[in-house]
Formats: sequence, C-alpha cells, structure tokens
Amino acid sequence: ALSLLRCMVVARISPNEITYNAAISACAKVGEWQEALDLLRRMQRSNLQPDVITHSCVISACEGACEWQLVLNMLHVMTAASVLPDIICLNSAIGVCAGSSEWQVALHQLHAMPAAKLSPNQITCNALIK
Repeated sequence: ALSLLRCMVVARISPNEITYNAAISACAKVGEWQEALDLLRRMQRSNLQPDVITHSCVISACEGACEWQLVLNMLHVMTAASVLPDIICLNSAIGVCAGSSEWQVALHQLHAMPAAKLSPNQITCNALIK
C-alpha cells in the first residue's frame, strides 16, 4: 500500500482520503503505527480532511502497539476537528487503556460514551475484561 502511494506521488496522481485511509489501514494491520501517524500528517499537509475512518485506522495502529497515550491524543484531535469518535474508536481506546493497566482512564472512556450518544456493546465489555 505504501509503495502504491509513493508511485502515485511520482506519477503526479494526487492521493485522496480513500487512498490515505487504505494505506493507514495497511499500516495498522502490520503494526506500523509510526508510519500510520506519518501518513496522517501527510494527509493533513495535502489539505485533505481526515474522517472518522482515518482516525479509527490510526487509533487501531496505536492500539496494536499499546500506545494508549497516543490513542487518547487521537480522540482529542478528532474532537478538536469536529470529527466525532464512533464506538470503534472508543472501544479501541478502552481496550488499549485496560491492556496497559490504565483502568481509571479506561473507565473514564466508558463513562463518556453516553455523552457521545454511544452505548457500550459486547466488544466494549470484552475490552474491559482483557
């Protein structure tokens, strides 16, 4: 995915949000969280607006690396950009915090769900009992 993205740039084909989302998702799947963050920054420098899918992919990449502080920062960045986190983002945040023994932070995310008009689901509960 990253090679394709580079080829697009060389061929003067402008990547769009979908292209970046696919590349960031590929990074998440192989544990390349730093590359995922770099792609997010490149996307923003290209004046493309990251959406909830973009942020969810970056959060997944950071979750896989147990980077709970980066996950929480991403939630903050999303909110500041008026991109509302979805249940997938919050479940990832809860999971990485619980997995890092940051129980109070995980519980804070759980208690914040109703304000975001989200309800805990089975994945939320599984994330809390890891």
